[in-house]
Amino acid sequence: MTSTDTATAQPPVGQIPPQIRCAQDYEMVARRFMAAPTYEYVAGGSGRDLTVAANLAAFARWSVYPRLLRDVTAGHTRLTLGGAAMAHPLLLAPVAFQSLAHVGGEVESARAAHATDSCLVASTLSSCPLEDIARAAGPQRWFQLYFQPRRDDTRLLLQRAEAAGYGAIVVTLDASIQAASLRALSAGFRMPAGCVAANLRGQAAAEPGPAGESRIFQGVMRDAPTWADLEWLLTRTTLPVWVKGVLHPDDARALQRLGVAGLVVSNHGGRGLDGAPASLDALPAVRAAVGAGFPLLFDGGIRSGLDVFKALALGADAVLVGRLQMYALSVAGALGVAHMIRLLREELEVCMALAGCATIDDIGIAALIESTGNPC
Repeated sequence: MTSTDTATAQPPVGQIPPQIRCAQDYEMVARRFMAAPTYEYVAGGSGRDLTVAANLAAFARWSVYPRLLRDVTAGHTRLTLGGAAMAHPLLLAPVAFQSLAHVGGEVESARAAHATDSCLVASTLSSCPLEDIARAAGPQRWFQLYFQPRRDDTRLLLQRAEAAGYGAIVVTLDASIQAASLRALSAGFRMPAGCVAANLRGQAAAEPGPAGESRIFQGVMRDAPTWADLEWLLTRTTLPVWVKGVLHPDDARALQRLGVAGLVVSNHGGRGLDGAPASLDALPAVRAAVGAGFPLLFDGGIRSGLDVFKALALGADAVLVGRLQMYALSVAGALGVAHMIRLLREELEVCMALAGCATIDDIGIAALIESTGNPC
């Protein structure tokens, strides 16, 4: 098995492995369906994976109060996000290069989103063209944008997303540098030659920085977006623009003043600054900074419906699901992703019912208690 192999043991169409009993089981079972180096790349973040570990550990610091004698028989998971009605608060995150997990790539995830009334956020770095993803997705589809070195290329991506019927732009601002994951490097991972960013074909490559200058400051950061770029973007599209990658409350307030439609509290799944705080730990301060009514999404470490509940209780309106999407995709394609979403939703409903929360609006910080002991 070479490091460039992708899915290795796709199950028969229409079949979920019997080992899948909860959403998080996909993380374990995916090891059988991905080459080991690919799995380590998907599971890893950057550097020593400090932030990846912090994302997961943050959830263990909170427990949920069970509540008694609450009538939840009229309960549901519906919500309104950015003016759009949604059946549940689970969105598929913009994960790049999904052909690493399944030959059908992002089109399979889009089919699952359509089948489960879920909003899909398609990545700029998808292995399928954004138009193909849009055709497979349901009516709730957003496009995640990376600024390109040339504004004309960024403008073209915007125009294509608008023409394909995407309902919002999610611009990622925290990933100008993505340090290599040591676990992926140790496993021998290298990107397969055929796994390319389909949306960027034909674009000119970034030019190298000046000789003798810093490879970081005058190199990769030369094309990093600035406030001026974001202001320009807001004038170039009629779609609502969300910003992904917010952790500091001062940044949140400044972005709110600028007029963005909403924010995504995220540390890029631990693929950015290794040592950044857990997204869950940053969430309450960001919520306090923007106020109760401002749209806020959460991204970083969701593995169960209980995790979803905790993120909602700490201030999120809805959550993005990233790695679980890739694991489920590798196991059973669109069926696996749809099944994973269904499991997450049912796990969330169980938690809501036992916590006495009939609706998403009922979930708040009063439902949680900070744990004082070590997690088992």
